Amino acid sequence: MSQDVERVYTINLGKVLLSPDNQRAKRAVNMIKEFARHHMKIEQVKLEEDVSHLLWSRGIRHPPRKIRVRMTKTDEGYVLVSIYEGEEKSIEKEEKKAEPEKVEPELEVEQKPEPEKAEPEPAAKLEPEPAAKPDDVSEFFRKKVEETKKKPKSKSKD
Repeated sequence: MSQDVERVYTINLGKVLLSPDNQRAKRAVNMIKEFARHHMKIEQVKLEEDVSHLLWSRGIRHPPRKIRVRMTKTDEGYVLVSIYEGEEKSIEKEEKKAEPEKVEPELEVEQKPEPEKAEPEPAAKLEPEPAAKPDDVSEFFRKKVEETKKKPKSKSKD
């Protein structure tokens, strides 16, 4: 084996949830090793420290449901399992996208006063209509109150 064979896999760890709470992360480690043995056809498997930290990051009871790994056959005769770095790059891109979004609302705050100056005319048109509605509502309630006053009188007469 003069060249290293390298493959990228997404390992589903959903069956880890079938094991007891206090053994799930240990079971996830064993499942990854078993997956590597099966797919890379070599019995000796080593996990990088980063993979282990990822599995144990949320404790023994809550390992991740899926993990994306790079498996490499080495010249020494074992399979090295490491975290797939493509995922980290996409996370960095998402963080960069999140930062401009925070900056944009500040710019929007500066831009909002200008449109607000242009919009008071439609807003002014909307204000009299709601002002009319409370009068209608108050008249409605006045009529209801009068009706309720009349009804008890009519009931008492019967």
